Amino acid sequence: MPHTPEPDENDLDAVPPPQPVFHVEQALLGALLIDPHRLNDVNGITADSFSTAAHTALYAAISTLPQPDPAEHAKNTKWLDRVLTAGREQARGLTATYLHTLVQVCPWPSHAPAYARMVEAEHARRRLLTAAERLIHTVHDASLPLPVQTVLAEADALAAVVDDVANRFPPRSGVLPRTPAPPPVLAPDHTEAVEEEQLLLATATARPDDIDAVRWLVPDDLTLPLHAGLWQCLTTLARRNEPVDPVTVLWEAQQRGLLDGGSEPGAVLRMLAEPAGSVGHWAERALQRSFLATAEHTGRRIEAYAGDPANTPFQLVVGARRALADIAAVRTRWQNATGTTPPQQRRPAPAIRAGPPTTTAAHAARSTRATR
Repeated sequence: MPHTPEPDENDLDAVPPPQPVFHVEQALLGALLIDPHRLNDVNGITADSFSTAAHTALYAAISTLPQPDPAEHAKNTKWLDRVLTAGREQARGLTATYLHTLVQVCPWPSHAPAYARMVEAEHARRRLLTAAERLIHTVHDASLPLPVQTVLAEADALAAVVDDVANRFPPRSGVLPRTPAPPPVLAPDHTEAVEEEQLLLATATARPDDIDAVRWLVPDDLTLPLHAGLWQCLTTLARRNEPVDPVTVLWEAQQRGLLDGGSEPGAVLRMLAEPAGSVGHWAERALQRSFLATAEHTGRRIEAYAGDPANTPFQLVVGARRALADIAAVRTRWQNATGTTPPQQRRPAPAIRAGPPTTTAAHAARSTRATR
């Protein structure tokens, strides 16, 4: 095989690999260079499954070029020359030396299917990480005209990736990610949220008959524990058909121990005595904020799980589905609040080990349709 010296020809194998999968990819490519016919035993991966541009280009060349005659391949390097030429079209830094390195580092060419499965698993982790990061980015995109609908579409796209990974790596019951979930992040518009929640509480106190129309709002949707407790006081008094005004709400709050945290009764009374706007408007604003916060926390949970290489695809599927369940619950309440059903992205059928969608988001969507 001709050898064209280049100044940086050793860069590909001299740089320390960032992850163990780099060695796995080298072993797989080496096995296929030694015995190209082992490509027939490899499934579940494509060129995009590899972590570097050089490996992507090599696998694309190996998988697209006609396989050589085994006897001829054992005698000369003609097929390897063609692989190198094709690979250089996508990765100019590829050299004959690096192909030789791949052949040398492959311990057992017969283990190619096992190496491919490892590459597939790592690719699944990277796909989940990318989808989770995209969801987080969308939550923080202030330019979106319809933030909830756009975030829901990204959540559905993430759920579709989870479904595909689950079809490739069916989850095992009880296998949870070993990575702890990150704590919720305080919203950047926290001051605005507090002010709007105060208006919600004051307006609901002044118009208690409107509380029943926003039953889809729950205390956990509010950002401050005091606000969540006062909303629970208001809904309880309204449900009992008891008088509702700042004084009765304050008394109910005392009975629930809400003032034990240092809240001054006078400050609570003043807050509840300044209504503005409508209960429905402020409640919907609170629910939207809660949904976006839930979507961000879901994305960060999955990002943390997928960012830990020690988690297996089985663990990632279980952890991601549990995280997505939170979005599914808020989605249902948002639909009840707005009277609309945001369109879900159509999930393409997985090409490998196809099966029905099984994420919690899919179950929630079916339940919603069944109750119409």
